[in-house]
Amino acid sequence: MSELPPIGDEVKAQLGRVCLATIATELFNRGLRNCFLYGLAPLNRAHCRFVGEAFTLRYIPAREDLNMLAVFQDRAHPQRKAIEDCPPGAVFVIDSRKDPRAASAGAILVSRLMKRGVAGVVTDGGFRDSPEIAKLPFPAYHHRPAAPTNLTIHQALDINVPIGCGDAPVFPGDVVVGDAEGVVIVPRHLAEEIANEATEMTAFEDFVAEEVMKGRSILGLYPATDEQTIRDFTAWRAAHGR
Repeated sequence: MSELPPIGDEVKAQLGRVCLATIATELFNRGLRNCFLYGLAPLNRAHCRFVGEAFTLRYIPAREDLNMLAVFQDRAHPQRKAIEDCPPGAVFVIDSRKDPRAASAGAILVSRLMKRGVAGVVTDGGFRDSPEIAKLPFPAYHHRPAAPTNLTIHQALDINVPIGCGDAPVFPGDVVVGDAEGVVIVPRHLAEEIANEATEMTAFEDFVAEEVMKGRSILGLYPATDEQTIRDFTAWRAAHGR
């Protein structure tokens, strides 16, 4: 995991209140373009918000003679061990090599994560038992359903190491945020700054949205290049306690 201390409850709350688009813009302002996990979608859109630190599992291409069903009898099997080791409040992120031809996990393992208090599960592959997972009150993101066992394509190898998921680098301890649009990775050392700045941006964009709905032009408003916009926003913040 990251050498930095765990993120605080207030940072989690801030990141949980802002949209991924706003977080992605703040990351872009720092030159970070590759933090969104492309191609992933939540199975249950009513339960898709989460914030937590990354705990990872890495798959490699399966070697058939080492990846038969009997491997699951070993309590130290990396997939099984990772399910039991992922800390409560963390997000379980699986590097499935962007290959959804075989399941990254199924409903039993996802249910176990939920019952252990994990914040969510993310894979750039697919889940089997996806209809059952979609009924769980638990954030789960994948590329598309995949019925075959992971053993046919994937071989679980490393637990809690740097991985790639959905074309983005994910380091253990990075902050993972999900909403209805997908999943974004916030480097751990930037989490508090991004949370604060995204909160500020959200307040401004809420003000802008209200003004646009009143019929105001975006020119000089968004971005705020007119002094009148700054004055109006200051007054709006005072009136709304923002």
